[in-house]
Amino acid sequence: MSGKPKLWTKDFLIVSGANFFLYFTFYLLMATITLFATDRFHASPSVAGLASGIFVVGILIARLFAGRSIDKVGRKKMLYIGFAAIVAITLLYFFIQNLAVLLVVRFLNGAALGIASTATGTIVANLIPKERRGEGTGYYALSVTLAAAVGPFIGMFLIEHASFNVIFVLCLVLLALSFVAALFLNVPKVVLSKAELDKMKGLKLSNFFEPKVFPIAIISAFVGLGYSSILSFLTSYASEMNLVDISSFFFIVYAITVLVSRPFTGRWFDTKGENFVMYPSFILFAIGLLLLNQANSGLFILLAGVFVGLGYGTYSSSGQAIAIKVAPDHRIGLATSTFFIFLDAGVGVGPFLLGLFVPIAGYHGLYAIMAAVMLICTFLYYFLYGKKAVAARNMVQQQAE
Repeated sequence: MSGKPKLWTKDFLIVSGANFFLYFTFYLLMATITLFATDRFHASPSVAGLASGIFVVGILIARLFAGRSIDKVGRKKMLYIGFAAIVAITLLYFFIQNLAVLLVVRFLNGAALGIASTATGTIVANLIPKERRGEGTGYYALSVTLAAAVGPFIGMFLIEHASFNVIFVLCLVLLALSFVAALFLNVPKVVLSKAELDKMKGLKLSNFFEPKVFPIAIISAFVGLGYSSILSFLTSYASEMNLVDISSFFFIVYAITVLVSRPFTGRWFDTKGENFVMYPSFILFAIGLLLLNQANSGLFILLAGVFVGLGYGTYSSSGQAIAIKVAPDHRIGLATSTFFIFLDAGVGVGPFLLGLFVPIAGYHGLYAIMAAVMLICTFLYYFLYGKKAVAARNMVQQQAE
């Protein structure tokens, strides 16, 4: 252990903490903003849903341009721009007077988060030693996992016991503190050659995406689709079975499972190779979805939380580690944004696409379909990336011998 390069540095902790609060406020507001729209402006359910979902559109658009520009602007500078924007935009929630303004603020808030999170993801990729990439990326990704569990929980608690303004104040304070902490970051500078800068000019596809990441990114869109079936429909499904109370603990079980398993899965990624953790992640996610398909008691839902944590939780961090691994150092920003654009697109488009299946197949049928999709992803991964990873690993071993 003593021979390993250091992972838990001051900078790693700061950027992981800043990312946690970025996503904490994201999930807290996602869980409460629909109620804010209906209570304050008497919005219909569809418009209230739009107020929540338009945030993701802002994230996607911002990531397109942030990934392309981050190394020209500077990684630390991009982080400051993102945090300054998100703090300023969070202030606007106190002055919203109608639905149209709410939609604009939500879109801008998503765009600011897209800029800031692209910066944190790119910065941390350079802070993690290459020998511990899977492990380090896994620990960093915990910042999002924990935020996804704690954010909605705190949001629902504050809705019961406080006003919406208290929620906005909490978001503002946490984001401002993260901004201040980010000022103490030491970020390695990336100096681009003239040839690299010339390649980044124009509106070519490669200036907005990292093509080497496409194989894992395409799979991520399908995995994100599977996870959106849980985010969007689990509450309605549980309500149908009168299991809402127990289902509220699904994400807590999910987060605990990821927290316990992440040290092992990240280390296995580094020592045994990505395929060792990726193939089981698809199968375990499929089992979790099948448990939801068969759910007739709260125990099934909580058990599904364990398998989804082992499946989706492992995939999300390991997939990001693969995206960083295959990209050149000067395109890590683009690699990070490409991976998350596809993953977020799956999560964002999912509620609409999968909502078309619910009237036909019901919630039971929906989760059976998604389980089948995850199993198909196992084969998709093999053809798009897995077999290449085996060949690359064998070549490295031969060279070492």
